[in-house]
Amino acid sequence: MSGAEVTTSAGLLVDALGRIHEEVHSVVDGLSVRHSVRRLDPEANTVAWLVWHLARVQDDHLAKAAGTEQVWTAQGWVKRFGLPFPPEAHGYGQNAADVAAVRVDPLDLLTGYHDAVHEESVKYVRGLSNADFDRVVDTRWDPPVTLGVRIVSVISDGLQHVGQAAVIRGIVERLDAEAGRS
Repeated sequence: MSGAEVTTSAGLLVDALGRIHEEVHSVVDGLSVRHSVRRLDPEANTVAWLVWHLARVQDDHLAKAAGTEQVWTAQGWVKRFGLPFPPEAHGYGQNAADVAAVRVDPLDLLTGYHDAVHEESVKYVRGLSNADFDRVVDTRWDPPVTLGVRIVSVISDGLQHVGQAAVIRGIVERLDAEAGRS
């Protein structure tokens, strides 16, 4: 992204979305399927679930704000993943068994889906003006949520989850290395 683009509100948000995108690839690229589903304890999230969840939340929230169909269904990702959840599931409120059900093989499905979500997100956010960010997109909260707040929330959620995934990856790979496994 050029320096001129990041001087706009939309440009800054696109830059932040790009950081999530880069980190998703950093966490998933070269990861084994076995490590992607390894849990630090029986209730813990996995790398696979965290990356799927952060992409699903971004897809769900920004598609609703844009008034478009989610990439998950529009581009057939729901069928490719074949998860035992309804198409609208995005991870919120899921339990330990649901987390365990997110097994993705090959892992490039995770990065492919996130790439598609990222592309649509960037296209949408790039087209926004400063005035657009004040539009209320969710009245279920007090105060109601504006588009700007929703996008920042999605970015915050994505950065937190990709950071968690990176920590989990590092721990499970180190534990296996110490045990002489790869």
